[in-house]
Amino acid sequence: MPTITTKNPATGEDLTTYDVMSKDEAFAKVEASHKSFEDWRKLSHEDRGKIMRPIADMLREYKGDIAKLMTQEVGKLYKDGLTEVELCAQLFEYTADRGPEVLKDEERTHSGGKKRGVVTYQPIGVIYSIQPWNFPLYQPVRVLAANLMAGNGCVLKHAEICTGSALMLRDLCIKAGLPEDLFQVIIIDHDTSDEVIAHKLVRGVTMTGSDGAGSHIGSVAAKHLKKSVLELGSNDAYLVLEQADIETAVKFSVMGRLYNNGQTCVSAKRFVVTDKVYDAFVNAYVDQMGQIPMGDPMDEDTKLGPLSSEEQLNTVRDQVKESVEKGAKIACGGEVADRTGAYYPATVLTDVTPGMPAYDDEIFGPVAAVIRAKDDEDAMRIANDSRYGLGGGIFCQDEEHALRLAREEFDTGMVRINNFGAADPNMPFGGVKDSGYGREHGGFGMTEFVNIKAVFLPS
Repeated sequence: MPTITTKNPATGEDLTTYDVMSKDEAFAKVEASHKSFEDWRKLSHEDRGKIMRPIADMLREYKGDIAKLMTQEVGKLYKDGLTEVELCAQLFEYTADRGPEVLKDEERTHSGGKKRGVVTYQPIGVIYSIQPWNFPLYQPVRVLAANLMAGNGCVLKHAEICTGSALMLRDLCIKAGLPEDLFQVIIIDHDTSDEVIAHKLVRGVTMTGSDGAGSHIGSVAAKHLKKSVLELGSNDAYLVLEQADIETAVKFSVMGRLYNNGQTCVSAKRFVVTDKVYDAFVNAYVDQMGQIPMGDPMDEDTKLGPLSSEEQLNTVRDQVKESVEKGAKIACGGEVADRTGAYYPATVLTDVTPGMPAYDDEIFGPVAAVIRAKDDEDAMRIANDSRYGLGGGIFCQDEEHALRLAREEFDTGMVRINNFGAADPNMPFGGVKDSGYGREHGGFGMTEFVNIKAVFLPS
């Protein structure tokens, strides 16, 4: 029987070995989830919420254990893991509170307004959730919470390197009172995953990951006429405009590039800086990035931990190397640390131009690409010169100018003005172009996988 073994990226030590499931074992999990769904769907939204709120309490009760496991599996800073657990607890509470209003029946009319119509949001069945390793708890929770409230079942295929986090989440949900079979975790290979998508009881597929993986999964789902939601990679541009406050821009640019050890899809990666403030920003930014020490992710004072794996370290190293070979300059960092663990230093690349991985692709690590722009208009053009469109940011003291650009010009699903952050339960999350389609959070995720059913009454 094939197995997978998780590994601590900070120490290189093996953690736990898990058996990989056969197709029949995985299918049995899908069928069990569907059987539980048949009862779950009959509960009111309010009753579903009463079962979901204790999950939030359970996550908080075990927050230390969850955060420690995430640190061991993927190198996440322990303090960031605690924050992630709290966000997940808030997601369950937000969904339980808002779900009944978002999903309630709507009264409408038909036949020229003469007769009564009802629009009702009904659950559809088992949703297959394929999630990455960078947020081992949050990624599956944002799918799970929304679909539990919608009345669906959920089957999770998590990234191999955080298998333990997936199983702990399921155990805590059951301990909090969730029906045992409704939420399942399957440990399978990619070929079996494609067969799960095709399973007749799987009614929708949601995935977070690279655009390459998303293209494959989306095409498999489409082949079997299954709706999909894809939240894919990005190379988010943060604009430092002519009226930017440099201190604010530098503060949030350091935070935005190093958050989660630089491994966040919706984080600051390309910094497009106008001529007028270029030198001031770059000098201050490089100075601060160059002072960021790497350390033990369990240490409260550590600001930059290891990447998630040796494989990820090699990928980031090679992307930087290729960018430099094509003309980029290393302003700080750029050399793999001579130490145990998958550590890569805070790095700033300047003179970044099209054709380099730092310009064209997503570097999933603490590497900032600085691009010079003539003026605000040129900066906006460069920002949109990307196949991606997940998030972005604007630093500018004229907030109305920034708001206009964000609303009308920025070709992304999310834009931050004079700040940085990852996700908020009350705001939609998702992108455009090669960053995928569909939305989560803000109530939108609860209506992605429902049957929006029209009922026509005779009077």
